Amino acid sequence: MTVTAQIDSTRPVATLINVFTVSPTRQSELLELLSRATEETMKHQPGFICANFHASQDGERVINYAQWESEEHYRAMLANPDARVHMDEAATIATDVQPRLFHVLSTHREATG
Repeated sequence: MTVTAQIDSTRPVATLINVFTVSPTRQSELLELLSRATEETMKHQPGFICANFHASQDGERVINYAQWESEEHYRAMLANPDARVHMDEAATIATDVQPRLFHVLSTHREATG
């Protein structure tokens, strides 16, 4: 079953967009690590809503689009040693990591009918 992100601009959540730069030869390794970290640790943290991973077609980027109930929940996850282990490991695979928090201002869907 395919699951797609349901982005809602009316819900006040903390949206993380994290851009990882990676060697194309290590993109799949990074994606596997992020997926495993999410299943084992991140999704069990208070305030976790969702995480989505996107692989660039050139193999040089991985985007993590994740949502947390609040910025405080996101910051608490950052302080958790169990979560830190995964983030530190990802930083050894990626050549650059750029996490930023965002507000969803609008969403647009395909026209129907």
